[in-house]
Amino acid sequence: MKKALAALTAATALTLTACGGGEADDSGLVQSGKLTVCSTVPYEPFEFVKDGETVGFDIDLADKLAERLDVETEVLSTPFEGIQSGTSLDTGKCDIAISGISITDERKTKMDFTDPYLNDNLGMAAAKSDGFASLKDVKDKKVGVQAATSGEKHAQDEGITTVQYENGGMLTQALMAGKVDAAVGNISVISAATKADDKLELVETYETGEQLGAAAKKGNTKLTEEFNAMLKEMTDNGEYSKLVEQWFGDEVSESLSVAKNS
Repeated sequence: MKKALAALTAATALTLTACGGGEADDSGLVQSGKLTVCSTVPYEPFEFVKDGETVGFDIDLADKLAERLDVETEVLSTPFEGIQSGTSLDTGKCDIAISGISITDERKTKMDFTDPYLNDNLGMAAAKSDGFASLKDVKDKKVGVQAATSGEKHAQDEGITTVQYENGGMLTQALMAGKVDAAVGNISVISAATKADDKLELVETYETGEQLGAAAKKGNTKLTEEFNAMLKEMTDNGEYSKLVEQWFGDEVSESLSVAKNS
């Protein structure tokens, strides 16, 4: 991926603490000259492989941050459990996790979050032919969720026995293949699946006030501050809104965008 030149001082000023997973260079990054990013691939449209290249909304944000630091991006596909628990950051596997992570009070005890970069309530998708109207209609059905996510928690809190999938791509593929009767997850992902398959529909949405953020190891304020400054610049110059529309489409981009919150 092409990287635009950015101020070298941003990288040299970065004072991260890395351990275990790699050897930090003078800038504190896990790998010299690289911003190592943990993401759960595939999780379309946030991160997925197309034509042999990892692309997506999160990847574009990672690339912009790498440009700001004058380094390259390296994406490590990581199980979401390792991301949301903070383990991947604590062990020095990566510098930052950008993987559609919902900001929660519990997760804040394990990692430092950036400012929110996307609003993302939950929803349920199912086949149009099934005629489901709400979660009540699927309590005795197979309901797919991505493991260790807010979608899983919401479904289980409603008394649903869930079928867990390691990532969002596996979840939506299972729904499209008829392996589950419904899927509960973030609107950003579920709506992408319904657009890709006209036999599916977004049955209902759940107002959770959920917001997504990137995460760094506890105490790594330098990196989160760099991300926040980058996000503000992108919001101010309109680049952020264009990315949201590009990856999520006109129908849901307005509800997902944090630009209106600025």
